[in-house]
This record gives sequence, structure tokens and C-alpha cells, in this order.
Amino acid sequence: MLEFPVAPMKASLGNLPSDDDAWAYEVKWDGYRTLAHVDDGRVRLQSVSGRDVTDTYGELAGLADGVLADRAILDGELVVLDDDGMPRFELMQRHAREVVFQAFDVLHLGGHDTIELPYESRRQLLEQAVEPGPNWLVPAHQIGDGQVLFDVTEAQGLEGIMAKRLGSTYQPGKRSPNWRKIKHRRKVDVVIGGFTQGGGNRESTFGALLVGRWDGDRLAFAGGVGTGFDQATLEAMTARLRDLEQDDCPFDPLPPTSYRRGAHWVEPVLTAEVEITEFTNDGLVRHATFITLT
Repeated sequence: MLEFPVAPMKASLGNLPSDDDAWAYEVKWDGYRTLAHVDDGRVRLQSVSGRDVTDTYGELAGLADGVLADRAILDGELVVLDDDGMPRFELMQRHAREVVFQAFDVLHLGGHDTIELPYESRRQLLEQAVEPGPNWLVPAHQIGDGQVLFDVTEAQGLEGIMAKRLGSTYQPGKRSPNWRKIKHRRKVDVVIGGFTQGGGNRESTFGALLVGRWDGDRLAFAGGVGTGFDQATLEAMTARLRDLEQDDCPFDPLPPTSYRRGAHWVEPVLTAEVEITEFTNDGLVRHATFITLT
């Protein structure tokens, strides 16, 4: 049997495939990627970094009762759903309510590793082996019609979809073109709490905005935004930011050291609209582009 921990297979960022019928499509869930190890009635949960997070999610202790095998390794996503049944990453970060494990692959089942089986065989085994429970299920998938699912998920405000090539095997720890994450870019408002010193042709302005989001009365750090500025915007914003400079960092807790090095802090009164692909598991903006001040 594959040993604990196992590195999950990773997807490449991409677009909808042109050979649509050769791919399966699933919803991309906005949560924490997790491997669930079932062994003789016990459940161990492994984060994407390999940490044992079993004790954090006690609501999944009964998952073994929903797996029709003594031993199994399931790949999936932990999500927290709001009152409308929609995944909300900010609720997941705070573990504001019980999680739901969306199981979308199986690496081992009943004494046999399944990673060499084609995708469609693994999905069939998964659906047969996992009975839905109060905190776990096997979400739907479809063959072909990727554009339809992509449009539906956009209308519903979901993160995007996954495309998985039919016939492909599971490759632990590898980022494979056989799995594609196809994301909707979305617009979000963030609060400007600082900026980094610019270099090169930005030496007289700034390199990136340091931004956050309010969590109650606490400004939680959300990363940096370094693209989307023309020269006129850089110069105008630099003047405004200089007027707002202060000694104290407004973020709580402090940003990682790599962001604090050489940072300038400002009074957090300016809000910017940015376009992103997603928030990371650490709550940071990913592939963020500045649009405008709001």
C-alpha cells in the first residue's frame, strides 16, 4: 500500500481543451486539498504539505464508516459551505462551521493501489466505494461539454473547473498536463496597507502594493499586487501613498518576513479593486492585477 504521507498529484493552469470529448470535467472546489487515509476504521487526514491534520477536523472521524473497504486513500478537497450550499474560502480559513470532504479520486482501495488505473476506472471505483455521509461525498463529474460546466460555474460564482484527461493515470507529487485547472478570474476589493520600494524603471515609484482584507476590526494580510499599473497611475498613487505613510504595520498578524523587508506602511484608508484567479490556502491573492481605486 502507498505509505503515509503521499504527495498529491498537481494540475497545470490552462484553458479548455480543444478535444473536448477526451476529457472529464469536475467543479474546482475552493478549499484545502486533503488526502484521507482510511485504515481499519481509523481516518488520518493529510494536508497538501504532508502534515497530519486529523485532529483539526474531528467531524470527519466517521468517514471510515462511509468507505466500503478496510483500507483506502482518497484524494479530495475540504470545503466549508455557506447557507446557500456554496463553498466559501474565508469560512474554510476560520473553520467557521463543519467541513465537507469532496472526494474526487482514489489512490488505494482494499489492499490494491489504484494509481495506475485510468481516470474513468478510478472514478467508477470511487463512486462505488464511498457512500455519502454528513461530512463527505463524491461530487459529480461529466465527460465532455466543458464549456457548459465552465459557464455554469461562472454564473454560480465558483472558482472554476478541473479538466482531467480520460485514460490518464494518477501521478503522485507531479504536476501533470493531464489535469488542468481552468479558473474564472474574479474581481475583489482589497485594502492597501503598504507598498514595496520600486526598482529599475519603477525606482521613483513603488514595486507592489501590500494589501489585506478586513476580518472584523483586524486587517488580515492578503499579499502583493505588482501589475496593472501604467506610468501615470504609478506616479499618482505614489504621491497619495507617501502622504499616508506611517511607522506601524497595519496588518495583524504581521506579513511574512519576505514581504516586510524594505516595506513602507500606510494608513489603511485606500481600497483597490483587483482581478485575481484565487486566494491561496494562506489567504493571499494569486495572479493579482490592479484595476482601480474604489
